Amino acid sequence: MEFSDVFDFSDYDRLIPLVTNSLWAGVLLALVGGLVGVFVMNRELSFAVHGISELSFAGAAIFLLFGFDVVFGSVIGSMIAALILSLLGDKSKDRNSIVAVLMPFGLGLGILALALYPGRAANKFGLLTGQIVAVDDPKLASLAVISAVVLTLLVIMWRPLLFATLDAEVAAARGVNTKALGIVFVLVLGLAVAAAVQVVGALLVLALLVTPAAAALRLSKSQLWVPVLSVSFALVAMLGGILLALGGGLPISPYVTTISFLIYLIARLTAFVKSKGAKEKIAVRS
Repeated sequence: MEFSDVFDFSDYDRLIPLVTNSLWAGVLLALVGGLVGVFVMNRELSFAVHGISELSFAGAAIFLLFGFDVVFGSVIGSMIAALILSLLGDKSKDRNSIVAVLMPFGLGLGILALALYPGRAANKFGLLTGQIVAVDDPKLASLAVISAVVLTLLVIMWRPLLFATLDAEVAAARGVNTKALGIVFVLVLGLAVAAAVQVVGALLVLALLVTPAAAALRLSKSQLWVPVLSVSFALVAMLGGILLALGGGLPISPYVTTISFLIYLIARLTAFVKSKGAKEKIAVRS
C-alpha cells in the first residue's frame, strides 16, 4: 500500500471549502474542550465524560430515529446524564459506579435506536465516530450557541470553581457553595460533551475533553498556562484531524485521537526528561 492510497491531497484546494463549517466547529470545540478539560482532570471526572457521552449518543440516536433535531437530542441525553451524576454521585466511588451503570444502558439504547433507523448508514456510523462533512449551517449555529453558553458559564464561575477544585474544604469555609458549583459544572460538562459528540462521535469524545488537558498538566502547573496549552493542543488535534481526514477520506475520529495521543506522549516524555534533569542537578549540588 502506497501513501497515495491512504492520503490524496491532489484536489485539496477544492475540498477545503467543503469543510469550512467543520473547521469552525473544530475551533469552537477545541476552545470549549480545552477549557472544560482542565476542570475535568482536576476534579477527576474523566470517567464521567464517557458516561455522559453514551447517554448523549442515545439521545441523538433516538431523536434521529423519530426525525427530530439530532443536536437537541444529544443535549437532552447529556443533561439527563449530568443531572443523574450531579445529584447521585457526590463521592468519587458513587459517581464511578453510576457511570458504569449509565454507559452500557446509554450505548445499548442508542444502538437499538440506530438498528431501528431506516435511513442512511452514514448517519448511524457518524454518531459513533464523527462525520467530517456533517456540520451544516444549522448544526454549526447550534454548536455556536452551545459553545457560547458553556464559555459564558465558565467565565462567570472560573475563579470560585478553581478555588473549590484545588481546595474544597477551604473554599467552603470561605463561603463558596461548592456543592452548587459542582452541580453546575457537571451540567456545563454535559453541554460540552453534547457539542463534541456531533463532530468526533460518542466513542472518542475523550480525545477532546480529556487528552489535551492531561497533556497540558504534564507540562505545567500554572493556572494560566495549563488552560492555554490545553486549548492549543485541542486546536492542533481538531484542525489537524479534520485536514488529514479530508485527504484520507476516512472518519475524523482516528486522526483526532491519534494526534491527541501523540501530543500526550510528547508531553509525558518532555516531563520525564525535565524531571530527570532536575534530579541530576539536585544530586550534583548535594
